[in-house]
Amino acid sequence: MYYVPDGTTRCGFYECTRCGNRFLSLQTEQKIPCPDCEGEIDYEIGPGESLEDLLETAVLLETLEGEEKVEQMDTLLSLAITGGDYTWI
Repeated sequence: MYYVPDGTTRCGFYECTRCGNRFLSLQTEQKIPCPDCEGEIDYEIGPGESLEDLLETAVLLETLEGEEKVEQMDTLLSLAITGGDYTWI
């Protein structure tokens, strides 16, 4: 699969509040760092900001359970990135 390893039965479906990227992760916490925004973080914290707010920009939308459901969502999300190219499957 594209986002998670084959045979994954439980994962989190996340959306980044900064860039809007949607992705799957093996983690299922409420907030995690976005893999796309992680390299562009400005560690200069202003008043009223916390480091967690800067780092953890991806919010859990849904916890997916069951191998078939995880595989289906992984395929749907990866089609947006690959442009509908099924050759990697």
